[in-house]
Amino acid sequence: MSKKMHEFNDIIRKLRKDIFGKGPERIHTVFTDNMAISTLYGNLTPTERFIASSPEGLKMVRAARTSMIQDLYHKATPEGMEELMGSKLLHLFTDIKIEEDVAISVFIFEDKISE
Repeated sequence: MSKKMHEFNDIIRKLRKDIFGKGPERIHTVFTDNMAISTLYGNLTPTERFIASSPEGLKMVRAARTSMIQDLYHKATPEGMEELMGSKLLHLFTDIKIEEDVAISVFIFEDKISE
């Protein structure tokens, strides 16, 4: 893993830990063209797992996590991310599969990402 990928993953992990009280246990990121695609494993807190044990709770946890992340990035790009990438973050698409505790985030930057 390149130093840039490692630092990018650290930014994601720290932000999610600050928001939810727990960051992902593992992150795998690939850079392609102007996108960073991150797969995040082990995201849920014990409380979220408990809430998601019912169908209604599962929908609630998914909606809350997805909305919170999108809103946060919409308000402000995480500190150091654009400097690290050398480009402005234009869009973030994110989703989580609660049953398997796997999330994916696609970050689209203005310029091509160089390693």
